[in-house]
Amino acid sequence: MKDDGPKGFDLAQLLAERGAERYELHTKYLNHQLPRMLRTIGFDKVYERAEGAHFWDAEGNDYLDMLAGFGVMGLGRHHPVVRKAVHDVLDASLADLTRFDCQPLPGLLAEKLLTHSPHLDRVFFGNSGTEAVETALKFARYATGKPRILYCTHAFHGLTTGSLSVNGEDGFRDGFAPLLPDTAIELGDLDALRRELKRGDVAGLVVEPIQGKGVHASPPDFLRAAQDLLRKHKALLIADEVQTGLGRTGDFYAYQHEEGVEPDLVCVAKALSGGYVPVGATLGKDWIFKRVYSSMDRVLVHSASFGSNAQAMAAGLAVLAVMEDEETVANARRTGDLLRERLAALVDRYELLHEVRGRGLMIGIEFGRPSSLKLRSRWTMLQAARKGLFAQMVVVPLLQKHRILTQVSGDHLEVIKLIPPLVIDEADVDRFVAAFTAVMDDAHNGGLMWDFGRTLVKQAVANR
Repeated sequence: MKDDGPKGFDLAQLLAERGAERYELHTKYLNHQLPRMLRTIGFDKVYERAEGAHFWDAEGNDYLDMLAGFGVMGLGRHHPVVRKAVHDVLDASLADLTRFDCQPLPGLLAEKLLTHSPHLDRVFFGNSGTEAVETALKFARYATGKPRILYCTHAFHGLTTGSLSVNGEDGFRDGFAPLLPDTAIELGDLDALRRELKRGDVAGLVVEPIQGKGVHASPPDFLRAAQDLLRKHKALLIADEVQTGLGRTGDFYAYQHEEGVEPDLVCVAKALSGGYVPVGATLGKDWIFKRVYSSMDRVLVHSASFGSNAQAMAAGLAVLAVMEDEETVANARRTGDLLRERLAALVDRYELLHEVRGRGLMIGIEFGRPSSLKLRSRWTMLQAARKGLFAQMVVVPLLQKHRILTQVSGDHLEVIKLIPPLVIDEADVDRFVAAFTAVMDDAHNGGLMWDFGRTLVKQAVANR
């Protein structure tokens, strides 16, 4: 019998036929608030392709990416070396994930990662940043025999239940209790850390060396002093480098900016994927791993079905090779310093611009209450509706008028966070600074962005 129907699966044909339905599909089958939010702020773009630090729409307009997929695209999109590695590992038809053998790629990637953290000895591979943090929390509690984890206010470590227990934002935690035993301290508050450790039940402190929310760096010498206190009380220092690691701040890890800091556990993810295959890694000291995996009976006491898969391992190895060959860490430091210095020079020019801070290519731009009466009245109107609206007013024209993608650094924050791919160059810096200057000129001259601000106010009031 003749069959004239379609043969096999054709991804290109499927996208050609139904790609235009993207927003309707999300509205009907996924998180229905996402397309609603994107349309409200004018972010409902349709990007056709991407390469490096740029996207292009159907009309061929290019957009500068200063968000990097929340830090995932450390090398930009579709780096040819990483892309080839993924093709090569697929073409190799490896006997992957048998669960009862030892493939070479996980060991090779672990070996390579540990060369950047010589005080650590072993690696567990999972599938995401939050899973890397979950692993660290479990290992810390088991290795120390203590139940409680300390974290910092305003921290973000992921949204699964364990990671949520050390999340410093109530908006994420509300409605999901009970969580793990935990206590928040202020970033940099050694007295609070000392007080909690004296209770004798603390397994560890988990900390972002630079917090993603607000882009706040740990105070000078805090991590080293915290490490000394934790060791005195037989508790562990856990460095969450999911966003800050792999060169983001101008060193391989952000904790390396402070001499003598050697965390007991380190979590990485995001950029290790090369933007292709989800991966997370928890690096730790030998004694911790040996205590968790103390016998053959406990060989699978902590595991992940897709952990150490060949595609993720190949992508990770390619990422680290590219970082060495193209000196992306040095580029992040050099280009980040240039961008931060040029933006900081604008603080005295614009009364709405209060501070530029950060390290490497992790930069926070903070806005604040202006001094002049006209601007102050407009600022007050926005603040009364919802804190954080002015920062959103800057983000939107950066995309709409200047085709630059950025993000507000957190809910109710007047801070824009820049975390571009580590491969941006001086021309990209010039483009961003010129666009940002134009937007700030418009804000101070009472331009069209204030009309959009009134729209945001109405939307904020309607959502209450």
